[in-house]
Amino acid sequence: MESPRAECQSNRHRVRSKGGFVNKLRILVADDHEIVRRGLVSLIKSQPNWEVCAEADNGRQAVELAKQFKPSIVILDIGMPTLNGLEATRQILRDDPQIKILILTITDTDQAVRAVLDAGARGFLLKSDAARDLVSAIDALQYNKTFFTARVAEMVLSGYRGTYGTPKKDLLLPILTSREREVVQLLAEGRSTKEVASQLDLSVKTAETHRSNIMRKLGLHSISELVLYAVRNNIVQVATGLPAAPEPVPATDASTL
Repeated sequence: MESPRAECQSNRHRVRSKGGFVNKLRILVADDHEIVRRGLVSLIKSQPNWEVCAEADNGRQAVELAKQFKPSIVILDIGMPTLNGLEATRQILRDDPQIKILILTITDTDQAVRAVLDAGARGFLLKSDAARDLVSAIDALQYNKTFFTARVAEMVLSGYRGTYGTPKKDLLLPILTSREREVVQLLAEGRSTKEVASQLDLSVKTAETHRSNIMRKLGLHSISELVLYAVRNNIVQVATGLPAAPEPVPATDASTL
């Protein structure tokens, strides 16, 4: 396999489209299992306007490569050596909040979803669904959407914070001002407070005040809860993977009837 630096430099170019030249979407892939990583890279390279700018086999290397190559999207295995995917997510976003992160995991438990969103990742994909849903997940992230597996999306929309199947009642939107709803959307889309201030032509202090007031009014304590609130109230769009195909039903032998 080429070194991450050689791989990125060899792919750093623009591609011609009908309307002229367009920049490729730059993606960093990090997974300690080479077979899995190669599969992800192959899927990404099948898309004409996407490129794998670097590969990593542990979380610490992923953080360093993200600093070096400035990808638009980083795909991280949640359970990598030297630095796990969640901590790598925090460090990458601390260095560059613009990067969108997709976490790969083998489980979609409530605790895993909460941990992924708390870390600041924008997408959550089961490894078992990667072959089917990876392209859709990346496409969602590049347009500032959040991506969940179908089961997780159902769980979120039905009321993530309570017992599954027993929705937690959200506070109604009218208690928020129009400006506060704008702030909710931008924060839920992964913008930092500084970015919110810039986009809405506010001072950073005013944006921070809006954020504090929103969290207090809604009784929320983390950005992950804010994202879930925004999803359930249709403030932000969520892309979802396809539901798993049902198990085939064996044919009944007529002779046994």
